[in-house]
Amino acid sequence: MSEIETKFQEELGARDMADPREARAPHHEHPSAKEYIRIGVILAVLTALEVATYYVDVGGALIPTLIGLSIVKFTLVVMWFMHLKFDSPTYARFFLMGLAGAATLYLIVLISFGIFAGG
Repeated sequence: MSEIETKFQEELGARDMADPREARAPHHEHPSAKEYIRIGVILAVLTALEVATYYVDVGGALIPTLIGLSIVKFTLVVMWFMHLKFDSPTYARFFLMGLAGAATLYLIVLISFGIFAGG
């Protein structure tokens, strides 16, 4: 066995990692199944609130309320189920740049079709 392979095996055994580069990275514990169930219940409650909001007459606050609830749900899913809360901040930046790019493109398309023209 070469020196590199020996070092690789030592690092694997030392931290029980699949990749020795992980040995140098900070290790964060991912949530337990209990945490995922808790977040799932919170998402179900928020979904029930969205459905109830549609059937209750809230007047002009319907759209802002639904958008607000969907933003909260989106944030929970991204942070917990996509693991952005636990990963490197670099991944979150890439995700936010893509999200900003998609929102910008969507806004440009809406403007080009005159959605905000008010006529």
